[in-house]
Parts: sequence; structure tokens; C-alpha cells
Amino acid sequence: MADVKAAPVKKDSFFHRLHVGTGALDVVGKRKRWYVFFAILILVCVGSIVFRGFNLGIDFTGGTRISMPAHGAHGDIAVSQVQDVFKNTLGFEDAATQTVGTGGASTIQIRSETLNPAQVTKLKDALFGRFQPLNSSGQPSERAISDSAVSASWGGEISQQALIALAVFLVLVTIFLALYFEKWMAVAALAALVHDIVVTAGVYSIVGFEVTPATVIGLLTILGFSLYDTVVVFDKVRENTRGLLGLTRRTYPEAANLALNQTLMRSINTSLIATLPVLGLLVVGVGLLGVGTLQDLALVQLTGIIAGALSSIALATPVLVDLKMREPQFQQQAARVRARRDNLARKAAEREASPAPAAAAALDEDLATTDDESLEAELRQERAMAAASSVPARNPKTAAAQRRGRPAGKHPGRPSGKRRR
Repeated sequence: MADVKAAPVKKDSFFHRLHVGTGALDVVGKRKRWYVFFAILILVCVGSIVFRGFNLGIDFTGGTRISMPAHGAHGDIAVSQVQDVFKNTLGFEDAATQTVGTGGASTIQIRSETLNPAQVTKLKDALFGRFQPLNSSGQPSERAISDSAVSASWGGEISQQALIALAVFLVLVTIFLALYFEKWMAVAALAALVHDIVVTAGVYSIVGFEVTPATVIGLLTILGFSLYDTVVVFDKVRENTRGLLGLTRRTYPEAANLALNQTLMRSINTSLIATLPVLGLLVVGVGLLGVGTLQDLALVQLTGIIAGALSSIALATPVLVDLKMREPQFQQQAARVRARRDNLARKAAEREASPAPAAAAALDEDLATTDDESLEAELRQERAMAAASSVPARNPKTAAAQRRGRPAGKHPGRPSGKRRR
């Protein structure tokens, strides 16, 4: 009888495996490439922070703020016109000029370096002479133009309190993760958080966004998002690696990569959905309302969400795998997995090289029996671990009992205790 070749197994498409989480991306296996990418990214950001610095707002450097209504006797007042008056009057450009609010309540705010009283008076006279802003009664008035001095100490106090809050947050997060998960997961999550902080700060330094107290507050908010995504991935890693040391089906890196793929679509969808309100802040808050504070919050949150999603997917889990694989018990378990696979590969090669059909059939039966016995032993261990952790386990015995035609869990030879009538 001619040999019948088995039909080749059709491999699912990349997007199907990505959707169902069956290992579309080998993130852990190619973690060295990701390490190189993150190292270059962090070096660029740190270099920009050290050599280029930040564009600090007047809340940190000190300065003068001048406000006036955005409606004058000759109509609406444009920001570009105010900037021209400022430059022509004082001989240098302002730090920032923007329209705040909408409708009749809209105002124009001018921020600049610290001005002396003579410069403030000269600028206010020039603004009133050019635009004649209207007061609350609808009449032109010089009193409609106000000025205030901003001290650099206020921004410094905000920064100091933010750094204290950041330090307390990192300490509490580390303790929580170490107690809820384990120490290596806490270290890996902390590494991802540090990456998010450095990259977000580096982007602000590279692009030249103005750093305000709202920027510092927004930086603290993105840490919670990044931590949430990392915890979701680590929880799946812990579930997939429960009782792994007694099994030989897959290694810790393979189980962690499977957990990463199983939560990958959730991470991507969460990040995409989180960017929608941030984009809403940019479009509505800045483009329509002209609120500068919303711009500061939206920019730092958009940068942080992207950096946090990237670190939780491609940095936290690979770092965790490298830390775990330093432990001898996981190295020994990986060696047992490789030995089992080498044994199966050797037997499969012997089966293909055997010229006699009877010998090949015997090898197939021996290979299947050995594999089935190993898998059955692993399933028993998984059920024991799942029962100890109150996690539902797979029960292939129920399906086998149903195929044999009797209900699972009932023994026909055992008395039920009920009296027959």
C-alpha cells in the first residue's frame, strides 16, 4: 500500500493570531532587539535633557502676566496684533500670548519675562491706544487691562511637591507589586515606569514644549495608566506560569510571551481608546476654547500614553523574563523542556527513517503513548494547582466519560445510598 502523506497544516494568518492571542508576535524571543531600541531612545532623551534642557514657563522662571478682554472698540483683537504691539513697544518678543475662553468672556493673556513698572505702564498704554478693550459695561477702559507678577518660587514649590508625590508613588507601587505579585515583577514594572518618565520628559525637551505646573501634574496621571497596563499583562503571566516548574510543556519565556500575546489586543485597544479624550482636549480645548492649560495636559498625556503602552508591551515582560531566568529552578525547567523536545524530535526522526511500516507504526505508538502519558501527568498537576488557587481547570476526563456513554462523576458499581421501593 502506498504511503499516504499527511496534509500540511494550514497556519492561521498574522491578524487572526493577533486577535485570538495565540502568539502572533515573538516579543520575548526578540527582546534583545527591543532592548537596543529602548536604549537608543532613552539615550536620545537623556542627552536632550542634559544638553538642551527644558523650555520652562514663567511659573518656574518668574515673569509678568498681562490680561485684557479679547474685544475692543474696533472689534475682536487678534493674538498676532497683540504680539506686534508688544514687540514694537518693548523691543523684544513676549514669552507666550494666547486667547482664553470663548464668546464675550474671552480674554487675551500675555506672558513675558519680568517687566519693571515703567515697562508695564508703557505696554498697557500702547495696548489701550491700539485696541481700546471693553470693560464689563461695554465701554473702553484702561482698567480692563490688568497685570500681575509671577514669582519663580511658586513654580519651584509645585515642582518640589510633584517630586515628593512621584517618589511616594513609586515606593508604594513597588511595595504593592512585590506583595501582590513578586519582587521581580515589581522591579520590571518600576523599570517601565522610569522609562515612561524619561521618554515623556525627553520629548518635551526635544520638541520644546513649554513646561508648566499642568505639565508636571499631567506627568503624574500617565503613570497610573502605564501601571494599569503592566499589571494586566503580569496578572496573565502569573496565571500562565502557575505550577510551571513541574511541567515540561513550555519554558517561562514561552509562557510569558503567550501571556503577552493574549493581552496584546486589550493593551492596544485600551491605548487607542485612551487617546480619544486626549485628542478631544487638544482639538476642543485648544482649537475651539483656546485654553492653554488643557494643551499642557493633553500633550503630556498623549506622549505618556504612547510611551506607557510601548513599555508595558515590549519592555516590562522581557525584563521580567530575564530576571526570572537568572534563578536556577527556571533554568533547570527550561533544560527539561529542551530535553523532552529533543527526545520527541529524535523519535520522530527515527520513525521517518525506518523503512519498515511495522517498525514505524511501533515508533508512532510509542511516541504517542509517551507524549500522552506526559501530557496527562501535566494536566493532573495543572488541575491540582488550579484547585489550590481556586481557578477553574480543564477536565478532559469529563469529555472522555461522555464519549463512553456514561455521565461524568458517577460510578455504576457504587451504591447511591437511596433505598429502592
